[in-house]
Amino acid sequence: MTRKAGKRSVADLKLGEKAVIQSFSDQWMSLKLLEMGCLPGTEVSLHCKAPLGDPICLNVSGYCLSMRKSEAATILVE
Repeated sequence: MTRKAGKRSVADLKLGEKAVIQSFSDQWMSLKLLEMGCLPGTEVSLHCKAPLGDPICLNVSGYCLSMRKSEAATILVE
């Protein structure tokens, strides 16, 4: 899993921090994420984390979406 230089991912967000989805670093995973409403240009915020930090819960388009941190790392944000 590679990240573009200077880009942050959803996995890097702090609790309550908001960001806008820019792109994805994994083409296969991007299809799954698009189906779940993670569209480029959509604002996301980190709602909560499990006690050991994985999985995480995001607020996306008015609903909570839980995912593994490894999946969140493929969502590049601004």
